Amino acid sequence: MVRQGQGLWICQCLRPRRGCLSAYRSSAAQRSCRPSAGRGRVPSCRGRQAGAHGDPGHKLGSRAEVGRVIRTVFLFVFALTATQAGALCRDDRVDLRGAWGQAGFTVELADEPRERSVGLMNRPSMPRGAGMLFVYDAPQRATFWMRNTLIPLDMIFADATGVVRHVHENAIPLDETTIDGGEGIQYVLEINGGLSGRLGIEPGTELRHPAIGDDAAWPCD
Repeated sequence: MVRQGQGLWICQCLRPRRGCLSAYRSSAAQRSCRPSAGRGRVPSCRGRQAGAHGDPGHKLGSRAEVGRVIRTVFLFVFALTATQAGALCRDDRVDLRGAWGQAGFTVELADEPRERSVGLMNRPSMPRGAGMLFVYDAPQRATFWMRNTLIPLDMIFADATGVVRHVHENAIPLDETTIDGGEGIQYVLEINGGLSGRLGIEPGTELRHPAIGDDAAWPCD
């Protein structure tokens, strides 16, 4: 709440014996999912990423590679949600895009002083793809805290054009320490704690929403 004052791909089996889902971030990535030989066996997922000369990529093995795979799954799910929503802007939706990919969140709008003051207080949980967008009348210094807020949150601070200037990750529930988003902030998106890091949301990311004016870096048209 507001305080006053190089490509990667994954092939993942979703339903045994019926198929697999592929997600990748490079046009050079090639993949194939097919059942293993023999009856009663769970389908195997095989794929490869073409190298500079068409050489197969290396198998996933290290812990770091596994972490990148998990992050790619998150990117795929949120990008799929954004695609399904279509290109039209809606008051109940915020889209984000950056070098990391694209994501979308269903949001509640807090554009009045009372709404911004209450924020997400006293809520025991929030759906993973949900959030709240705080909208100010003009750019200003934005400070938040977590009084009466029961769930960890990521706070994404954006300027008048909707470009992210600061990301505060995993704000601690009930903590009354001031969280300073900096000067020149007009939009703040709150989402579930940890999602910013998993998706790769960082300064320079662009927000799209009808409330962002004609100077939007990512306009609605």
